[in-house]
Amino acid sequence: MSIKKQFLKSKPECKVTFKFEKSKDLIPEKVQVIGDFNNWDVNAEPMKPLKTGGFTQTINLSSGDKVQFRYLVNNSLWINDQEADEFINNGVDNVEQNCVLHL
Repeated sequence: MSIKKQFLKSKPECKVTFKFEKSKDLIPEKVQVIGDFNNWDVNAEPMKPLKTGGFTQTINLSSGDKVQFRYLVNNSLWINDQEADEFINNGVDNVEQNCVLHL
């Protein structure tokens, strides 16, 4: 997995590209980036599949914000991106955490 941030000079936005790679343990059929920016909507637009078997999506987010997110894989498995800027308890239990990006 990877996260690429590109801060725009023309407006106070950051173009964030999320990339989810398949692994030998997990071959996803559908991946979504779910977070604050789409109101945690599990029906959000899926990421675009890549020829490598991975997925990608680019989202413009407001600079200066902190946003939480997670990947939803195959409509059932929540996965964190280890390249996130930090992790925070998601408030559901004491084990699960959300990824946080500093923009």
